[in-house]
Amino acid sequence: MEALKEHTIPFTGLKDGQHQFQFELGQAFFDATGEEDFNGGDMHVDVTLDKTPTMLVTHIQVDGTVTTTCDHCNAALDLRVKGEQRQIFQLHGEDQFDDDELVALDAKAHSINLSHYIYECLRLALPARRVHDPGECDPEVDAVLGKLSVEHEPVPDPRWDALKQLKTKGAKP
Repeated sequence: MEALKEHTIPFTGLKDGQHQFQFELGQAFFDATGEEDFNGGDMHVDVTLDKTPTMLVTHIQVDGTVTTTCDHCNAALDLRVKGEQRQIFQLHGEDQFDDDELVALDAKAHSINLSHYIYECLRLALPARRVHDPGECDPEVDAVLGKLSVEHEPVPDPRWDALKQLKTKGAKP
């Protein structure tokens, strides 16, 4: 995800305490992700930044609609997404380490760009399987898939029968 300048928060001029920021994500954001899964969307992002002398704690909340494709019929799907994530930045950290939640910032840093972290929050909020509600998929695709699907009873593996016989033989004296 490329960093977008509109998601940069300069923290050097902020007093210690909580600060609120809001962002609107449109087509430019989804294009910047470089993902084929995102065809667009309209998302609202609320960021609460809690600044202390040694840390920045951000709480990111995303809420809105993402346009993607249906996993069943491959048609456009507007998906309602809501998620949240916490990210902690260590100020003037001498340890250069990154983990899931703690990021050390360079001692010369004066701002943070949240584009990547907003993207992570949005991506983690998406369901693993994205499909239309029943009856809303493309009817032509549904008809073709209905013809291709084969319904049959699963044939039990004969090895299980052999194991069951061994079990019953062993139980009898």
